[in-house]
Amino acid sequence: MVSSVFLCHLWLAFKEERSLFPPLISAYVLGPLAVVMLVLAIQLIPGLNTADSTLGSLSSISIDPSQTKVMLLKTFCYFLFAWLVFSYVTTAQKLTQVCYVIVAAGLFQALYATYLNLQPSVTSPLFGFRHHERAMGSFTYWNFLANYLALCLALGIGLLISQLSLDSSGSQFKAKLRGMITILLSSKMLLRMSLIAMIIALILTRSRMGNSAFFIALALVSLFAFFFYNRKPRYLRTLIISFFVLDLIIVGAMFGVEKVKERLVETSLKSETRDEVIADSMPLLKDNLWIGSGGGSFYTAFPAYQPGPYSGFYDNAHNDYLQFSIELGVPVTLLLGAMMLFALFKSIHTMVKRKTPLFQGVAFGCCVAIIHMLLHSTVDYSLQAGANAMTFIIILCLALISSALPSGKRSRGYK
Repeated sequence: MVSSVFLCHLWLAFKEERSLFPPLISAYVLGPLAVVMLVLAIQLIPGLNTADSTLGSLSSISIDPSQTKVMLLKTFCYFLFAWLVFSYVTTAQKLTQVCYVIVAAGLFQALYATYLNLQPSVTSPLFGFRHHERAMGSFTYWNFLANYLALCLALGIGLLISQLSLDSSGSQFKAKLRGMITILLSSKMLLRMSLIAMIIALILTRSRMGNSAFFIALALVSLFAFFFYNRKPRYLRTLIISFFVLDLIIVGAMFGVEKVKERLVETSLKSETRDEVIADSMPLLKDNLWIGSGGGSFYTAFPAYQPGPYSGFYDNAHNDYLQFSIELGVPVTLLLGAMMLFALFKSIHTMVKRKTPLFQGVAFGCCVAIIHMLLHSTVDYSLQAGANAMTFIIILCLALISSALPSGKRSRGYK
């Protein structure tokens, strides 16, 4: 689908003399993705693996070429997808539309997952999955849903912040009452209810790090915004506090936030085997430090280094930092990390320096999403899921776009 849309972009560029290439700021995302594709292509070249003599001159660096080809194709589509985002999100109106689409997708997942979770007798209409006490939506793994909802929630909160009034209503009771009624009757209320629905679904996933990482990221960015946000909206503090008081405590109590707390309290190194996977993967990392064992090859490479069976089968490392380092090498992983940190820096800069509420609000949401992903990736592999990876790529793109788009409703293009 992405490739088909990109072909349409090529046709439009030729037919309507539209710019084929995205703005220069896109290089901060497209560059690292291009390097990943180059490394994956090198891993597939026959004869480069001199350490393996079993296949003679045909042996490639990747120990699982079929999975590396799959990862190469996926990365190529991610590259084209980012290209399209930078090429077409060129105005404040389009930026707003993209954010609303992501929020709508998150709301659909939240309602779908909540419905299935609260109806034990209903099986999934798409895949026929039986009821599980942890919400999964259309995903195959509840932590994937938790990560996806957190990304959508982050942008939704940023979008809501961008719509808060900057004017002061004074201390008059009538003015404050009129302001509250305006909020209740506006689209802000619909957006706020959508965020509550997504938080309910996030809690129903019972994901320990999915919930913890989101609220930690929201708390950190909110605390920063309280002190350094340029031209703070009037109800910013009230809105943020409501997420922790109304959503987490009151709504969470109704939908089982205590079960998430219990899972956090009961977590121990003895009951978890993820720490053993990390420890046993270190020799694998040392043997593939620079160029990696091949994209998507952890599934094949790890059993040779696993000293004994665990409680479950690990086809992923449950740590994206470790898995990317093993499969692609440490240099490429550091480059991808630098891409994320640069997007985080640009979002912080936008909140502090820019004066356009939309750009500041989107930057707030991008900050929360990036910090959440940095935390969640320490114990899970959400970036291995296509929906999560593509949504996160959009967030990285929007972080740079919100920092580069000029102010003004009629403005087009980038600085």
